[in-house]
Amino acid sequence: MRYRVLVAGVVQGVGFRPFIWKHARKFQVTGWVKNDSIGVTIEIQGDPDQLKRFIDALAANAPPLATIDQIEFCEVAALDDDSTFVILQSATRGPSSTPVSPEISVCDDCLKEMRDPDDRRYRYPFINCTNCGPRFTIVEDIPYDRPLTTMKSFPMCERCRVEFEDPSDRRFHAQPIACPDCGPRIWIVAAGDARRGRNVAQPVDSRVREDALTAFQDAIRAGKIVAVKGIGGFHLACDATSRLAIAELRTRKGRIDKPFAVMARDVQQARAFAVINEHEEALLQSRERPIVLLSRKTDFVEEAGAPCLPSISPGNDFVGVMLPYSPLHFLLMENSSPLVFTSGNLTDEPIVRENIEASERLGGIADAFLMHDRGIHVVCDDSVVRCVGDAVLPIRRSRGYAPMPVRLNREWEIRSGTVRKDRCVLAIGGEIKATFCATQGDYAYMSQHIGDMGNLETLQAMEHSVDHFLRLFRIDPEAIVADLHPGYLSASWAKEFAKRRGVAFLRVQHHHAHVAALMAEHGMPGDEPMIGVCFDGTGFGTDRAIWGGEFLVADARSFDRFAHLGYVPLPGGDAAIKQPWRVALAHLFAADIRWRAYSNSFFQADRCHDNEIVCPGANELKLVQQQLEKNIHCIPTSSMGRFFDAMASLIGIRHSINYEAQAAMEMEALASRVITDARSIDARYHFRFVKNEPVEIDPKPLLVAICKDLDSGVAKPLMAARFHHAVAQLVVDVCESARDRHSINRVGLTGGVFQNVLLLKLTTQRLAASNFEVFIHQRVPPNDGGIALGQAFIGRATLTLMESPRSE
Repeated sequence: MRYRVLVAGVVQGVGFRPFIWKHARKFQVTGWVKNDSIGVTIEIQGDPDQLKRFIDALAANAPPLATIDQIEFCEVAALDDDSTFVILQSATRGPSSTPVSPEISVCDDCLKEMRDPDDRRYRYPFINCTNCGPRFTIVEDIPYDRPLTTMKSFPMCERCRVEFEDPSDRRFHAQPIACPDCGPRIWIVAAGDARRGRNVAQPVDSRVREDALTAFQDAIRAGKIVAVKGIGGFHLACDATSRLAIAELRTRKGRIDKPFAVMARDVQQARAFAVINEHEEALLQSRERPIVLLSRKTDFVEEAGAPCLPSISPGNDFVGVMLPYSPLHFLLMENSSPLVFTSGNLTDEPIVRENIEASERLGGIADAFLMHDRGIHVVCDDSVVRCVGDAVLPIRRSRGYAPMPVRLNREWEIRSGTVRKDRCVLAIGGEIKATFCATQGDYAYMSQHIGDMGNLETLQAMEHSVDHFLRLFRIDPEAIVADLHPGYLSASWAKEFAKRRGVAFLRVQHHHAHVAALMAEHGMPGDEPMIGVCFDGTGFGTDRAIWGGEFLVADARSFDRFAHLGYVPLPGGDAAIKQPWRVALAHLFAADIRWRAYSNSFFQADRCHDNEIVCPGANELKLVQQQLEKNIHCIPTSSMGRFFDAMASLIGIRHSINYEAQAAMEMEALASRVITDARSIDARYHFRFVKNEPVEIDPKPLLVAICKDLDSGVAKPLMAARFHHAVAQLVVDVCESARDRHSINRVGLTGGVFQNVLLLKLTTQRLAASNFEVFIHQRVPPNDGGIALGQAFIGRATLTLMESPRSE
């Protein structure tokens, strides 16, 4: 008997074919296995019982990096002359796609070889095997074979080829396989030479490798900034123990206060300055190796060899820490103090990926360049995560996670009678933290983090990545989906892209997309509604106001706005985002509170992490007062993100910001220092409901209470903690009202405000106590980096609804 077996999932570039080869020998079956553009195809022949055991054991014993989503098999004609089991050359067939593995940190076996003086790959920065190494960043097309990767420029030496062709070897069909004799090389270039184009694209003799590593360490010890080419692009590195080096990096990069990430040699080194629980330790050492946001040690004392945390993450109780993940990083971190490792770019521009580009764009920042000659086809920045209990909260989903797809629940399409296996849409996401999402069949392929869509460079990076995704995953979109905001560059590009391709162009409301992303992530069908609590900074509403404090009753087809934070005028538009004091005054004005009576406490002189808090002058105050009274250049907003900023200013934590959510993050840090539970919360900190359609949430009682506490000299951390508790209770109160009206018990928490782990924990605890089924993000970010998934989910539902027989 002979079966043809089709396996779908992450099954290419993860050692699946040699696993099948060994599997066939174990079960004594003959036939063949090969990669193709839909996954892995196998034909097996033998005793019927053995064939069944072979198939049953597939999913249970898959390689560690593989993810099997589906196994299909059927009987085919047996062959008379089939006596062996072989691995065939890969083939491309049909329009279907298969997931591509993300980048995987170097494995223990390769590290052991790299540290062995008797091994031929001793101290080789590009050592890899089937179980580790670059994947997504080097793949140009599928199937995943060396000629379709950037490694095609490096012909294998004889010894590497023997390993590559031996099914019993750990490097069998490891496409990036290399060694010092035939693979990529590293070298270091001084900034002056790089600016003149010297040695930028020149591979040098491998004996220079140790000189390059030594020169890097010398430059770091001298307080220099080095641009390092990694797996997914360039980093900028400097000594994390040097206040002067960090200050110089901030000046050159134009990054005033935004925290930097720190690379520690190992967990033990990181424990010297950060609190690490077992879940965070597991994340740090996981194969994805993200940046993990950790609490700084409260008893941490700066001393020689210790990182300068006030310079690295000013005004913040958290520090982003990552461990080495590539062989090169392990070599750079040998006997090293912690290093600042931040994205190789100017602020708000995409990360640099190639040598010549680095010499041009980073020439004014770096003192030296550590380069290599392995091509990077697609940039992929570091991922950032936080722990919420034993769950993972993604902040930025990129290296290690992208382009792993989300598998969609298609029950809605089945029930509608319009199931289409190749349902393809392309969703472009938002304007900040830009990502996009392309779907085909059961899969929604989420892109890596692209950046903020405020400049030509980021737009070009997105265009390159979109083209790559559509080609890589064989996607021919029938609709392009974008945000509702009329001023978004991403939406304008999407509209033109749809026009060029002659396909439908759809717009989706921002917060509906947030809620739909959470539904898609958790495998919910598109026609089952949930109560979506969406708190963020900015989202264009259907009434042309700026939304952001929303309670929606939504599914993938439509939404109703059940409740929202009451509108306040946003004086100066974008200026108010940079200057939270403007929003604080707007809230006091809207609540009819005489804010001048609180100006002494509101704008008292204060200091925060060695920088004076910027307070408005008399002329600015007068101008904003006139704007509010005459409604000049004031945009109505219900934004909870702006409300958090306003409260941070009102409490006296921060009146102006240098990066997104800075004020709210510093308020969370202060609030986290105070132990307050539901029993100790001040009942004066609460909201009032205005029974309109939708319900309006009036914050005046809370504002009055905070102003009284300011007059009484209540400590800022206590006020910040009480505020967090009040917002958590607000969520429960509104959701209970929505449940009573709509008989829905599912609640989803989404939007950038729910990156605040203190708020997230307080809210989920109270909702659970009220017997709600609570959903939070664990695979895609709650911020705008996740809305492309929601847009795609809504876009598919819209097309399905249009084609449904019931809609006729």
